[in-house]
Amino acid sequence: MLTLMSMTRRDHTLPINIVPDDIDFMGHVNNARYLGWVQDAVLAHWRKLAPAEALASRAWVALKHEITYRKPAFIDDEVIARTVLDSIKGARAFYTTVIARGEEVLAEVKSSWCCIDSETLRPARIGEEIASYFFPKKA
Repeated sequence: MLTLMSMTRRDHTLPINIVPDDIDFMGHVNNARYLGWVQDAVLAHWRKLAPAEALASRAWVALKHEITYRKPAFIDDEVIARTVLDSIKGARAFYTTVIARGEEVLAEVKSSWCCIDSETLRPARIGEEIASYFFPKKA
């Protein structure tokens, strides 16, 4: 597993647009919608930091999500998803995403993802050359 002791982690913040279809019968965002936001945030993080070659040859599939809901979100809320890559092991990546409204945490999500080769759809190891974009060395 890639060690983080001598490295920093580069996070990503994604603004969330709540639309009427996100609202459930109780008048707040349906819990299932949060997982879509996590996927959007993780993939945006990848697109923002990964090198062009990796973007062209790799894709991601979700393996597991553990979500803790803290507070509901509503149609007019300004919400963001803050995500950070915690660690990498082989073809797996482990992320933490926090969904927030201002300083209020609405949900916390731990998720694991598998990097795959875009052509073969088989797991693709995440080597140091790609990891260095997400975990730059401390100065």
